[in-house]
Amino acid sequence: MSFAKTYRLAIAAGLGLLTVAAGAFAVYSVRQVLVQVLIALFVAVSLDPAVRLLIRHGVRRSIAVAIIAVLVLAILVGFVWSLVPQLVGQAGQLLDNVPHYQEVLQDKSRTYREVADRYGLTQKLTEFATSLPEKIGGGALGVVTGIFSALVNVLLVTVLTLYFMADLPRLRRGLVRLVPRANRPRAAQAINVVVDKVGGYMIGNLIISLVAGVSVFICLIALGVPYALPLAVWVALTDLIPMIGAGVGAVGCCIVALVTGDVTSTVVLIVFFLIYQQIENYIVAPRVLRNTVDLSSVAILLAALTGAAILGLVGALMSIPIAAAIKVLMTPVVETLNEPPPREPPAEPPVPIPAPRDEDSSKLES
Repeated sequence: MSFAKTYRLAIAAGLGLLTVAAGAFAVYSVRQVLVQVLIALFVAVSLDPAVRLLIRHGVRRSIAVAIIAVLVLAILVGFVWSLVPQLVGQAGQLLDNVPHYQEVLQDKSRTYREVADRYGLTQKLTEFATSLPEKIGGGALGVVTGIFSALVNVLLVTVLTLYFMADLPRLRRGLVRLVPRANRPRAAQAINVVVDKVGGYMIGNLIISLVAGVSVFICLIALGVPYALPLAVWVALTDLIPMIGAGVGAVGCCIVALVTGDVTSTVVLIVFFLIYQQIENYIVAPRVLRNTVDLSSVAILLAALTGAAILGLVGALMSIPIAAAIKVLMTPVVETLNEPPPREPPAEPPVPIPAPRDEDSSKLES
């Protein structure tokens, strides 16, 4: 190979590497915007089943999108208007009483007392609770800036979600056009199944979390446990997290019940969580998620850990339906690989060659 040809190949390889590096740097620079776009697309896909339900009843898509958006906004505003003031007040009282509750827990539990004495938990929690108002007051500008940034991000995600909801059929047709013409019917079917499964899973998961929060709120009110509202919201939020969310919510409620009440209420609450978890796993969840993709426990755990490592809590929530969509796409491929090879038709028996007759042999000799 000549030096000129080698030099041209080296230049081409260097330009290729430089282009890849520039593209990776560009993606890294706009990673926050890409995450917002991904969240908006995910929310739009999750709300699409409700939009299509209205379309099947004769409503135009633009009007259906507006109706769903207004309903979701009304639910959020109603939740904030009715629950957030009480939630903030009760949560503030709970934080103010953390040192007292820690002393009560230390008196009741010998194990906790030994752990607290060994690692200095009492002093650390007391200092944190004492300095928390000063931190909040001193960082008022940072809090305001953070709230403003969060509002801007929520507004951007909301606008993108509305655009995606309105143009979702066009986006699906665009994805289908990227596939070769011979495979487009199969690609369109796969995209429709993915949208149905993702949307069904997200709506069903929200319904299950709402049922969990309401059930826990009723149980806490019946047992006389204080701070029932923030604890119920805590359980509803943690129940969205796959695998470990329900356990985390139950532990928080049981600790608060132990330090604010008696042992009998705590035991009853533990029994309630054990019974409700079985009801949710075997009655509520199968009925609500009957049309979604079933995943094994190992797949759910790995997907949740991967999503949490990439995008935190949002990634953990989005990872399960994404894994379900991947399963939907890979199922036909796996079924094709598992199909037995086609059977070859049995070979036909050889046609016997008739032996020559005596007359024919005599003619040949003559």
